[in-house]
Amino acid sequence: MLPWLRILLTILGLLAVVPASPAAAHPAPFSYVDLRPGNGSLEGAVTVHTIDVQHDLRMDEGTSLIDDGVLAGQYRSISRLLLSRLDLRDEHGSRLVLEPGSLEAVQGEDAVRLRFQAAGSSPAALTVAAHLFDYDPLHQTFVTIYEGDNVAQQMIFAEGSAPQTYYAGTVAGIGAVLATFIPAGAHHVLIGPDHVLFILGLILMGGSLRRLTLIVTAFTLGHSITLALAATGTFAPPAWLIEPLIALSIVVVGLDNLLRNSGDRDLRALFAGLFGLVHGFGFAYVLAEFGLPQAQLGWTLAGFNVGVELGQLAIVVPVALALGWLRGRAPNVANRIAVGGSLAVIAAGVYWFVDRVRNLAG
Repeated sequence: MLPWLRILLTILGLLAVVPASPAAAHPAPFSYVDLRPGNGSLEGAVTVHTIDVQHDLRMDEGTSLIDDGVLAGQYRSISRLLLSRLDLRDEHGSRLVLEPGSLEAVQGEDAVRLRFQAAGSSPAALTVAAHLFDYDPLHQTFVTIYEGDNVAQQMIFAEGSAPQTYYAGTVAGIGAVLATFIPAGAHHVLIGPDHVLFILGLILMGGSLRRLTLIVTAFTLGHSITLALAATGTFAPPAWLIEPLIALSIVVVGLDNLLRNSGDRDLRALFAGLFGLVHGFGFAYVLAEFGLPQAQLGWTLAGFNVGVELGQLAIVVPVALALGWLRGRAPNVANRIAVGGSLAVIAAGVYWFVDRVRNLAG
């Protein structure tokens, strides 16, 4: 027999006589929460591994929660532990009071399941935070929300995850969506200096009401298209590409203001539409931070777009009226403001472009 074959057979023989010992391993670090909003209450269930409960309740290792007697004796402690770590809030931000129900062992899975409910009318919006066992940094909690027998929304909570919101598929739920995302869209435009300067650059040179309406409408159509593409997951370029392009769009608008002669074709509506496509992706990155409710995605996009338009109008209307009034009374002053404003727009756009490219290179 060849020497290497003799060695291999010897090793296999030794392995065959070594007694097998059960592996003492931690099960998959997951917990599960099911939520069922109803007409008169919200019902739910939370399923967790016994090893996690035993750890946080500091129970003896030999104690088995699968035993019905032991489980019944720990009912109050387990209920208090799990429900205190499940934070459910209605559309007003008020935390729901969760009442524990039955507690049972999940046979064959070394887990226990606690049922619970929250009395009162079903909330139009339900904000969820579920961090059940922070002692394990790998632990994740999977939350599933049902409407009838259908899955309406799923959420995953890991270490550091922010709360997520579910919007009911009712009139009240739609109202909650709009009440959240209309202000969000307006707020983003008003606090976003790059979007504000782009819009200001488009209207600094003035024009008729029809011309300004066409410019704003073109920008709206552009950003609405790409916002929908990105939000639905159809197409979304990376932020490192879009952010410098947004800055570049501001530079182009400012340069057009300074270089265009009175007889040249007014390209502002074209720029508004084309660069609106770019800005729409920028809006989508902000919208994604809210955690898009897929069941109400259409209303979410509509609400955010309406908010963006309201934010734009809050800028365009007073500035256009002020510049129009000034041109009728002091045209030279109005022209100097337009030139100076265009230079400021270009300078800001160049600064943001260089800064964003530098950050990309770094």
